[in-house]
Amino acid sequence: MSDKQFPSHARVVIVGGGVMGVGLAYHLAHEGWGPEVVLLEKAELTSGSTWHAAGQITHSTSSFSLGKCVDYNIGLYSGALEAETGQAVTWHGCGSFRLAYTEDEMDWLRHTLSVGRSLGFNIELVGPDRVAELHPFYNLDGVLGALHTPDDGHVDPTNVTMAMAAGARAKGVRIIRRCRATNITQQPSGEWLVETEQGAILCEHVVNAGGTYARQMGEWSGLQLPMTSMTHHYFVTEEVPEFRDLDRELPVIRDDRKVSGYIRMEQKRGLIGIYEKANPNTVWEDHCPWEAENELFAADYDRVMPWLEESLNRMPIFAELGISRDVHGAISHPPDGNPLIGPAPGVRNYWCCCGTQIGIGWGPGLTRELARWIVHGAADISMRDYDPRRFGSYATKDWQVVKAKEDYCLRHEIPFPHFNRLAGRPIKPSPLYETLKAKGAVFEEVYGFERPRWFAKDGVAQKDHYAFRRTVVDDMVAAEVKAVRERVGIMDVTAFTKVMVEGPDAYALLDRLTANRMPQKVGSITLTHMLNRRGRIELETTIVRMAPASSSEAVGEKNTDRFYLVCAAFFEQRLLDHLAAHQGDEDVTVTALSSTWGALSLNGPKSRDVLAACTDARLDNGAFRWLSAQEISIAGHQVWAFRMSYAGELGWELHMPFDAMADVYAALWRAGEAHGIADYGSFAMNVMRMEKAFKGAGELTNEVTLAEADVLRFARTDKAYLGRDKTLNTDLPWVCAYLEIEPDAPASSSEAVGRTNAIDGHGGEAVMLDGTVVGSTASVVYGHSVGKILAFAYVKPHAATPGTALEVVIHGKPRAARVLGEPAYDPQSLLPRADAVQEPAE
Repeated sequence: MSDKQFPSHARVVIVGGGVMGVGLAYHLAHEGWGPEVVLLEKAELTSGSTWHAAGQITHSTSSFSLGKCVDYNIGLYSGALEAETGQAVTWHGCGSFRLAYTEDEMDWLRHTLSVGRSLGFNIELVGPDRVAELHPFYNLDGVLGALHTPDDGHVDPTNVTMAMAAGARAKGVRIIRRCRATNITQQPSGEWLVETEQGAILCEHVVNAGGTYARQMGEWSGLQLPMTSMTHHYFVTEEVPEFRDLDRELPVIRDDRKVSGYIRMEQKRGLIGIYEKANPNTVWEDHCPWEAENELFAADYDRVMPWLEESLNRMPIFAELGISRDVHGAISHPPDGNPLIGPAPGVRNYWCCCGTQIGIGWGPGLTRELARWIVHGAADISMRDYDPRRFGSYATKDWQVVKAKEDYCLRHEIPFPHFNRLAGRPIKPSPLYETLKAKGAVFEEVYGFERPRWFAKDGVAQKDHYAFRRTVVDDMVAAEVKAVRERVGIMDVTAFTKVMVEGPDAYALLDRLTANRMPQKVGSITLTHMLNRRGRIELETTIVRMAPASSSEAVGEKNTDRFYLVCAAFFEQRLLDHLAAHQGDEDVTVTALSSTWGALSLNGPKSRDVLAACTDARLDNGAFRWLSAQEISIAGHQVWAFRMSYAGELGWELHMPFDAMADVYAALWRAGEAHGIADYGSFAMNVMRMEKAFKGAGELTNEVTLAEADVLRFARTDKAYLGRDKTLNTDLPWVCAYLEIEPDAPASSSEAVGRTNAIDGHGGEAVMLDGTVVGSTASVVYGHSVGKILAFAYVKPHAATPGTALEVVIHGKPRAARVLGEPAYDPQSLLPRADAVQEPAE
């Protein structure tokens, strides 16, 4: 086929020629697929959001995975891409400062510094004097400090994209401009047909890199891809006299509080970018016009004026200058601010590479990971935060708009730990939502569900209390943990994913997708993991073998097995897609029950007494063993009771239809009042699982094998399963270690009134051995039961030996730490297996 001839077949077709689509083409080429990739662009490359981007990029991020991406991107922009392609990218390596005016902002910068240290960044926390030294024109009134990232800069978005296009073409990628896609449909063969103005292409993989068109393109294929186009301003001033004789470029200033944006040099002019914190503007809520090209909107000065005026106050040398250019263009915003990078929900080989609000800053690193995902079956960083399947059918268009506006307004707010986005909620309340709300529950949204975080009591305000340090919430959580550990606690865990897999071939399908031994008897329970072909962890799930729905064991009939799978809420679509992708011709039915079935967790030394008062079922070890399931009756309802405990206590999970939830909860609460029953939430649950050294979603990610996660005890060596040989590999670059960390010093008299000096860490912090960084934390909590800071950390294997003395950099300062060889709480796991106390004979 000649270069001029329109292709009829390709392995991959990418639709969209901005920095995301071209970046993916470039990285697919570097993975060896170049000659099999076609990229289609309806106009010219970069003619969408890419061309009007300001092009800044910074190491100042508290996200460990994004940190890996931006570091790669800066290396690419600052020399590697030009060296490879010979095409200039116009890199300005001027560095940057992120300013802090409050102690909360300083704490944010300290945490970001710790994350940056774990990633090996050139990063430091400095005082106003250092800012003034490198940027003498900025008004620093009220500034307490700044994060200095000297390797940052900005780049020309068009040049970067064109250079990556050149690199892609050099490795065989076909880029076709002025060719608009008009439809994308999946064929009976499973291949995708991409129809265009110039012809149709049949392909194995299709990629939606449509930018502001991505949502409507998804609708061609019956997909709901949540994102909304928001407009963003930046302004270029007239030439600045004070810039004329500078012999270096001033650092970029990120002023989140006063400017809600950034200020930098643009040649000898000033550039001011603003994310207004009120009245954000949407466009094209239903449809982005296909004729849009290099589209800009008239500036709306009224909307941005408060922040524009403050920018002139902060840069007085701009005050008397006019605006020579205003740029007001559309950018995609997903509901939570994170891009959609990965498989589309419910289909095979349709990939999302869209919804990216910071394409220049994040794009190349994320598209490199997507290319690895497409080619090899898994990315090399955790993609949980970017996986398009993190949203469900609840993400309607109206809801998307509400959430996108919220995200835009939060763009330059402090990203506190556990920040709770409240707009558009509740969207999927459980049957107990109003009951628990009336009892003080503060909720979080998990895959649309409202899950209690903690319960406000004793006059504490029923709202989120934000800080990088401990707050009054920690006191509430400590009380909930104490209740579970000493008495009995109950939690609404309806948000868990609940899926039934049944049919004659159900056992065979699950057996070859799970690493552990399948449950053999009705009522038996197994904790296991599903892997991808690289041996990396797709998800962790509990599998319960249920009784057949009806008798099918008569002579001549095939046995119909039933298995009930429970996993984390945000893995529901991933689980459904994983099962569908590997089902083949097997006779299996998969049913999602999460929207009709709820669940309660009852834990604590008095949990058996409470449950016994509500059921006639025997609950002693002989009749109801640990890790087994039975159908029991509570308050007139049939309930599946699973004897298991994520809290590490005697306990049960109770699963039931929604219409049973209120009655069962009320019966358990009445029975528990004599025993001091308490509600508890996900914060307490997280503390208790860490005290028990139970790994969670922060540790069990797509970037690690079972061996690296140190959970090989849940894997069999005597059965075949997907990813087996890769996950059993003992050549480990890192391993998950369990740490205790020295608590912070007591508060000093110099602390501000109302503040505490207790700082525990939040994940992503550097772990050091003998002064050298050997890894980073994944999860960190204060264990109230044991009085210790506990953490999981991925470290080099030689640093993971129990007893090894380490240091963890928390808020920029090293703390002594030690590797533990057993759980900090109940190391022998005796409590969950406790038997019933025998009543004395009369």
